Amino acid sequence: MADQDLRIIVLGGDETGQELLDEAVRVLDPEVLGLPLELEHYDLSLAHRRETDNGVVSEASEALRQARFGIKAATITPEGRDDVGSPNKLLREQIDGRVIIRTGRRIPGVTPVAGIHHPISVCRMAVGDAYGAEQWREGSEGAEDEIALRTERISRSSCRAVAEYSFRSAGRMDARVYGGPKWTVSPVYEGMLKEEMDAAAERHSDIDYEPVLIDATYAGLVSGAIDGPAVIPALNRDGDCLSDFVLPLYGSIAGAESVLLAFDDDYEVTAAMSEAPHGTAPGLLGKNIANPMAMILAGSAVLHYVAQVTDRNEVETASQAIYHAVLGASQAGVRTTDLGGEASTSDFTDEVISRVGDKLRG
Repeated sequence: MADQDLRIIVLGGDETGQELLDEAVRVLDPEVLGLPLELEHYDLSLAHRRETDNGVVSEASEALRQARFGIKAATITPEGRDDVGSPNKLLREQIDGRVIIRTGRRIPGVTPVAGIHHPISVCRMAVGDAYGAEQWREGSEGAEDEIALRTERISRSSCRAVAEYSFRSAGRMDARVYGGPKWTVSPVYEGMLKEEMDAAAERHSDIDYEPVLIDATYAGLVSGAIDGPAVIPALNRDGDCLSDFVLPLYGSIAGAESVLLAFDDDYEVTAAMSEAPHGTAPGLLGKNIANPMAMILAGSAVLHYVAQVTDRNEVETASQAIYHAVLGASQAGVRTTDLGGEASTSDFTDEVISRVGDKLRG
């Protein structure tokens, strides 16, 4: 029987997202890793969410809350206002997820854009801000003018979580905290995050801190102003946009994982759900050419947090074996077409599994 600490919730998705999750699960196979993992599956495909009126999302959320660790495929968010929407909001609320962190890093054998060589993490709030904002329109379409409005909300606790975890991440990465919101234009709303960044800087005075407005942060990413490892704290929407900009600088948005984190009162991680930062890529469905790196790295990431929370050294060993196998495969030239290689999706996963086995046996 699997150890309860090694129970991982596997959240299925749509189109190529599900195909890539299947590849990650191949790597997480207990026989490959030599760990008594229990992989508990839930189908979060659009069809099943509609069929259950999002009941499956509530079931998966409760399982994730109890198990604490999960890995999720990309899912379709339908456009209809009265449709089932995205499952991410429910999942984040159920485990009290506060922070999403995505780290771009050099992919061996791939030339980065704009001279970016050092890792850059985007640490964004997971809830609130533009997402879930109340919105409405006043006036009528076709009239002289029509006004669209929305009411956004952020909390000090979410700002504090982003700021604190940014500085702790910077300490682990030997990085600086760089960037921030547009606090000069929005001192009350966006200024709240800046206040918490400043307060965290005082608590972590050993960490280099360079607050920069969000527009200048983008400029710094391509101008060379960020000349070393960095962590960028961000509001929810800013961070979403930033990570989609940062990750391709290293060669592909499919080259890094995304992790949703929940914390206790001391900002120690209590739950983690990892995924790829990209979407369902319907144009690649069934072609066996999509890059599985991000989903496989998501598997490595969730094992890292299992090890961190449960103090299981053998789990961290497996996590590192996957991480180094992914980068080692790329270094050896086993890359999918988006990174200039010729490997298929399954070819790349086969190579990773072989390298994981070698590392764990060696």
